[in-house]
Amino acid sequence: MHRSRGHALVIDARESTAAEAADFRAAALGATARPFPPAPQFTTHHRALPGLVAAVQAVDDTPRTHLDVETDDVVAETARLTALGAEEVSRWQERRVLRAPGGHLLRVLPVESDAGAFRAQGRVWP
Repeated sequence: MHRSRGHALVIDARESTAAEAADFRAAALGATARPFPPAPQFTTHHRALPGLVAAVQAVDDTPRTHLDVETDDVVAETARLTALGAEEVSRWQERRVLRAPGGHLLRVLPVESDAGAFRAQGRVWP
């Protein structure tokens, strides 16, 4: 048995345009753009999407969006999602990158939010 929940909506923008993309999203959503020092490729958008982290990530790849799913068991959640039709694409640190049916990416990562909030809001899976 494990828990998971949607954690973040991440907008992947090319490194050369990431700052501009972050400023645009902040203005469009009425949010405050903040650098995320532990991972400088991210700019978070405080209060943009209640219940989710919103962020722009500088990437050297195609612009797109992806959903981060946080879990207390990355292996079990990855297995659950692949059983539903996702395909594992890569691994980065303890995170798994999956491609969902339809082609969109999502990442499965260890719990990053407040532990109490995760326990209260995470869905329990058998």
